[in-house]
Amino acid sequence: MATYTCDKCGMSVNLTCAKCGKELVNDTLTKDDGSTVQVSKCPDGHGMIKSPMCCAEDMTCSV
Repeated sequence: MATYTCDKCGMSVNLTCAKCGKELVNDTLTKDDGSTVQVSKCPDGHGMIKSPMCCAEDMTCSV
């Protein structure tokens, strides 16, 4: 399971898809300019979200 943790305060979250209930998986999206964005996506293709934020920073995921 992808667990996202705040590097500042240590809060952690686990994410699931509301359509199918499966755990979201950590992935990286490459934008047109070559930069990358960490995302969480449904393994069944129901969509993706930008990974969560805490303390005004992106939470990190080490899988």
